[in-house]
Amino acid sequence: MTRSPTHDPQDPDIPVCLGPLPHLDPPSFDIPHGACDTHAHVVADGPGYPLVPTRTYTPPPAPESAYLAMLDAQGMTRGVLVQISVYGTDNRYMLEVLRRNPQRLRGVGVVDPSVSDAELEAMHAAGVRGLRINVLFGGGVGFDAMETLASRIAGLGWHMQFLMDARQLPELLPRMRKLPVPGVIDHMGHTPVSQGTHSEGFKAMTHLLQDHGWWAKLSGAYRISDRFDDYADVTPWARALIDAAPDRLVWGSDWPHVHITQMPNTGKLRNQLADWAPDAQVRRRILVDNPQRLYDFPAL
Repeated sequence: MTRSPTHDPQDPDIPVCLGPLPHLDPPSFDIPHGACDTHAHVVADGPGYPLVPTRTYTPPPAPESAYLAMLDAQGMTRGVLVQISVYGTDNRYMLEVLRRNPQRLRGVGVVDPSVSDAELEAMHAAGVRGLRINVLFGGGVGFDAMETLASRIAGLGWHMQFLMDARQLPELLPRMRKLPVPGVIDHMGHTPVSQGTHSEGFKAMTHLLQDHGWWAKLSGAYRISDRFDDYADVTPWARALIDAAPDRLVWGSDWPHVHITQMPNTGKLRNQLADWAPDAQVRRRILVDNPQRLYDFPAL
């Protein structure tokens, strides 16, 4: 689905996102029990959760009920919510959803470096297991805060998650190697796959996965591809990551797919995993075993 962006009537400079498609393609492979979608967002339907004025886009509502229905339709036992940038450091809605689903969900929050220990501990009790650095969309917390935040969460056993372009990694490697917690790289590096797997950004990403205990998300193929909507050009990139570090990868839908002009089919995105990882045992590691370790889910 393609359209020219509409704009927020309260702020004409901010585009309004498309909503996710109501239909999801059914699974093309057996989804193992315990499978986890490690990357999605919720957006409240109604007042009480103001959007930050520095946001890059205005999303449509993506409330808890729609999110859980998506997980069910995907065949996912578990899910991980990532604090969406349009709420800035106001994690309230995500935390409310986590608290209502303690066995099924975990979260990744966004906080200011001045956050109190008590607030971090309350977030941990709600199911948060990481903090996000976001330098691509307005409303996020940037690289300047990563060392401070990493030191604050090391005792909680959390990780730092990075929404960034992998082309930035080579310059940042000296700082990232020193972080006292592991990192998770969003959307396979969120860089055009036309860069190729021999690019310095890709090599830096695999270095962090193989040698420094970092992780990456097999998600957001439509954000790094030149081909809508089969994203076949992403396959060599995803397979190279899987070959390099199958125990350091997790999968995510990136639902409700904000800030794009062509809306992907969420089920079709999941089905890519059968092509990226043809071996069922490798898929199980990516969907079940790896996220269970990373997000501290209880053993099945």
